[in-house]
Amino acid sequence: MISVEHLSKRYGRHAAVDDVSFRCEPGTVTGFLGPNGAGKSTTLRMICGLTPPTAGGATVDGRPYRQLANPGREVGVLLDASAQHAGRTGREALAVAAYTMGVDRREVGAKLEQVGLDAAAAKRRVRAYSLGMRQRLGLALALLGDPRVLILDEPANGLDPEGIFWMRGLLRDFADRGGTVLLSSHLLREVEAVADRLVVIGGGRIVAQGDKTELLAGGGTIVRARDVAALRRALDAAGLAVADAADGLVVRADGEAVGQAAVDAGVALTELRPAGGGLEQLFLTLTAAESTKEADQ
Repeated sequence: MISVEHLSKRYGRHAAVDDVSFRCEPGTVTGFLGPNGAGKSTTLRMICGLTPPTAGGATVDGRPYRQLANPGREVGVLLDASAQHAGRTGREALAVAAYTMGVDRREVGAKLEQVGLDAAAAKRRVRAYSLGMRQRLGLALALLGDPRVLILDEPANGLDPEGIFWMRGLLRDFADRGGTVLLSSHLLREVEAVADRLVVIGGGRIVAQGDKTELLAGGGTIVRARDVAALRRALDAAGLAVADAADGLVVRADGEAVGQAAVDAGVALTELRPAGGGLEQLFLTLTAAESTKEADQ
């Protein structure tokens, strides 16, 4: 579990991070979102003990990162895929990390295989890696110590669509096995697909956080069916508030509740989606509101 309590970081008069608090629970993926300069990377660096906070603190399983006896065995971190020794091969980079953490060297090959770096790639110098290959190597390093927590900053940068889909499955599987994932990414559709919870930061402050379904349900759900009358009766019977919209019916409930009402009534749906445009629209609305506040100050 990751716990962030009233975390702040000031550089002179500028507050890069201002009283940020949130928790990441085991068995979940938390999407950490915000525009450039919002304070995401600074927050992650403070959690990992790389940047000292001005106020507040952060713990992993109840302890500050710097107090962990063998951090790599408890927390897998990928903050910068380029922060690797360019002269080493991929296999050498993992072997050094395995020795440092006291991990069986047989895990080196297993982790390279897990992230999709074959024998030829493992023998190449890191300087010859593409950005996508460096991301995969960084993930292998993060996973090497079999940690219970992953902290990842833009891990999908440089990956092709197949690689992004692969990463989504890897993170989902990690969380489903009881792990804790804190994921910062600009790829909003991928975050929406994999995250359980969302934390949105703007101007160094938390502007929204909570269960993904609840946050995205704020604008309701758009639903359509060939038999509109039957659909409306089903929604009315379920006690859900319904209104007409240009592209269907808008329901003041989340998609799961709307879909269940349709299933119970035997109504086949042709469309079911968040009325607000999904995570992308939520993100733009929240961060735009924060930018307006800053401009007014």
